[in-house]
Amino acid sequence: MQPKAHIVDLPVYQPGKPIEEVQKEYGLSEVVKLASNENPYGFSPRVKAAIEEELTKFNLYPDGGAVELTAALAEHLSVNPDQIIFGCGSDEIIALITRAFLSEGDENIMADATFSVYKSNADIEKATSIEVSLQAGKHDLEAMLAAVTDRTKIVWICNPNNPTGTIVSESELKSFLDRVPSSVMVVLDEAYFEYVTDSEYPDGTKLLADYSNVVVLRTFSKIYGLAALRIGYGVGQASVIRSINQVREPFNTTRIAQAAAKAALADQEFVESCRTKNAEGLAFLQGEFERLGLSYFPANGNFIMVDTKQSAADLFQRMLRKGVIARSGFRLYPTYLRVTVGSPRENEIFIRTFEEALNEQTAAV
Repeated sequence: MQPKAHIVDLPVYQPGKPIEEVQKEYGLSEVVKLASNENPYGFSPRVKAAIEEELTKFNLYPDGGAVELTAALAEHLSVNPDQIIFGCGSDEIIALITRAFLSEGDENIMADATFSVYKSNADIEKATSIEVSLQAGKHDLEAMLAAVTDRTKIVWICNPNNPTGTIVSESELKSFLDRVPSSVMVVLDEAYFEYVTDSEYPDGTKLLADYSNVVVLRTFSKIYGLAALRIGYGVGQASVIRSINQVREPFNTTRIAQAAAKAALADQEFVESCRTKNAEGLAFLQGEFERLGLSYFPANGNFIMVDTKQSAADLFQRMLRKGVIARSGFRLYPTYLRVTVGSPRENEIFIRTFEEALNEQTAAV
């Protein structure tokens, strides 16, 4: 059995190591996982009650149109229901966009260090990916604009960017949108939208009225704490959303995910609490990195990327053996480690283990 020739060399996405695997491999009783940007504070108490109501309905298909959840989200965002599409995480929306809009020979533009799923899905559709270098960890919108040709179909802007955590400001984004051809779709991936506290950060959904070529992606996996349930969404013009829906599989989100997301959306007090605690955690980590004399990218999500001044892959392994999982393996940033902001206790454990691992390298030298 031979696969399609153009997918043979595609990389397989490598998720962070699961806690159970690390415990078993190293004989550890406790492992702190700060690799996948999960919410350390769990999810709203309302979610559990909503899930319990669904436990007797496993024999029924989910609502293929997610009607109730769509109505609730449309009201929350002040958009029309036909401007929303749900997916198995925002990852699926990315895949559906490429399926609907990219063909062999088309071009799409993205940063050279950003969410890898943009490129992998474009590759599947045989589109050409133009990767534009980040500048100080941030999207270079002027260079991305200069890369647009008559073959460009999509520009991907991850805001905040994963893995660097930097943001594009509202004024920068509007300047870009004013000049990019209206025939080019601009996808604003705002997976970490709810964590951002910078007043210059744009709300992509507020731009839809003025820019018909914008599509906004968000998720319930991050601040809402529903990563295991895999539910995200896209927002755009109704005609664009309809085209994406035409290539969507039926029943792509479950009854439990829809019910949980609706309950989570209704508890904005929980969201605000998580945003506040995350900001406090970021301030702690930034202060500790400065104490250690290490630089880091400006952080705006629930993670921070720090320059360890040594092989981050080796540092990762030393920390792993001590029961702390962070994230390394960034091709263009081999000395950088990305760490999720955890609870106060998890952050303290991380810093203690991180410093020990750094000193072990120093002693070895």
